[in-house]
Amino acid sequence: MSKTPLTVNGAKKLQEELAELKNVKRPKITEAIADARAHGDLKENAEYHAAREEQGLVEARVRDIESKLGNAQIIDVTTLNANGKVVFGSTAELENLETEEVITYTIVGEDEADVKNNLISISSPFAKALIGKEKGDVAQVRAPSGLMEYEIIDVRYE
Repeated sequence: MSKTPLTVNGAKKLQEELAELKNVKRPKITEAIADARAHGDLKENAEYHAAREEQGLVEARVRDIESKLGNAQIIDVTTLNANGKVVFGSTAELENLETEEVITYTIVGEDEADVKNNLISISSPFAKALIGKEKGDVAQVRAPSGLMEYEIIDVRYE
């Protein structure tokens, strides 16, 4: 199975979430189940069923995160020698040549992508158009509204 790229920040966030689930949520759910059991008949005990359902969701998320971390290739962009090119983990400052709007995007793994925070997935058409380009190059991106052109103003490895 191939490894999935993940930035150092993305791996850190997943590890923090995993620790929260294992060290905080699990014990709270176990306690809630014990409290609900103390109330007697489990067949019609809504608290018990809600706690068991939450337990199932937490355990599924724990397995998901452990799987993602186990299959991850963690890439520290600060140690790469990319010679000014846009690569996985790099941050590109772009200018839309039509509107002159300037925007900054960081290229991250699929699980880290969050367009609202300017984090775009390595597998997105936008990221694919940027990969390998360098400062001064123009990237053409096919969008639903048509072909858009962006000039790369700066590339950073943070």
